[in-house]
Amino acid sequence: MDLSTVTRGFPKEKTKVLAVINQKGGVGKSTTVVNLAAALAELGAAVLVVDIDPQGNATSGLGVDKNSLDNDVYSTLMTRKAFKSCIVPTETNNVYIAPATLQLAGAEIELTKKKKRETVLKRKLKTLLPSFDYILIDCPPSLGLLTLNALVASTAEVVPLQCEYYALEGVAKLLETTKLVQRTENPELSIEGVVLTMYDRRTSLSRAVAADAKDFFGDKVFSTLIPRQIKMAEAPSHGEPITTYAPFSKGARAYKKLAREVLNRG
Repeated sequence: MDLSTVTRGFPKEKTKVLAVINQKGGVGKSTTVVNLAAALAELGAAVLVVDIDPQGNATSGLGVDKNSLDNDVYSTLMTRKAFKSCIVPTETNNVYIAPATLQLAGAEIELTKKKKRETVLKRKLKTLLPSFDYILIDCPPSLGLLTLNALVASTAEVVPLQCEYYALEGVAKLLETTKLVQRTENPELSIEGVVLTMYDRRTSLSRAVAADAKDFFGDKVFSTLIPRQIKMAEAPSHGEPITTYAPFSKGARAYKKLAREVLNRG
């Protein structure tokens, strides 16, 4: 892809690279990546989504046909190909994606054979930084080598936390991994924020989980609450973010509000 066609919207000194991460599955991680990317782009940002989850939900959620790809994240991580060779534009204006396919499932094992295996993604992304305002990395639901690569490559983390039982389960391990990466590979890594997903204001459970999260993370918790909504679940099957599939829905309004919070955090 010719990156000169990408239009940056903000005179930012540094590209913000955000790892969207939670080793617990089903928390709205890919949903947050897709919709936050679209909402940031609506505000004028040039956004690259890097899908390193072998499930490829962010890829399909942005309408990319995995069967039509010449290159993907796997082929560029494992070879000397330039990372930009796998980037494709999406139907959402100013949102681009480095897509994932099932081939990526073998990357965890193959990365162990590489020198400086935890910095492969960082080195690949380095040349792309001048072209984008934000890079959002959709991490797999694990704390393996792919996720470690994302943390080493990122400036900060966004942690989606679903408002259900056991929401905080495993968070201590994530924080432990974050501190390890800070000490050994990426001292600049921080938690950008915790986003509460699948929130249902009618239930005492959602309110209790939100309160627990605020007690645990303090002001790191975004004020925006992402609601549980049918249209949010429908949008990926149409290959669209909620901001275009149902632009006036509660979900779309929530992700637009979240995007403004992310911008305000610098």
